[in-house]
Amino acid sequence: MAGGWVEDGSVQKQIDDTVDDAIAQARSQLHQGESAEYCAECGEPIPEARQYALPGVIYCIHCQQKVDKKYRATSAINRRGSKDSQLR
Repeated sequence: MAGGWVEDGSVQKQIDDTVDDAIAQARSQLHQGESAEYCAECGEPIPEARQYALPGVIYCIHCQQKVDKKYRATSAINRRGSKDSQLR
């Protein structure tokens, strides 16, 4: 059921776009190939178990948490939504 200026299915479209954006961001963070022995950010050794569990890993756990927080903070708003839906 559409209301006002929005068309049928527009809310589901916004949800789908938000999910698609999150999937694209997660996939862009995946690394391929050989894992680094030392963190690209701080230079500390990356534990062997982490290298094995996440092929292509380039950050230690501490630095990866900082990177994750940075991306989490910027993805809170669905910028594809219409002004009408954001004002409600």
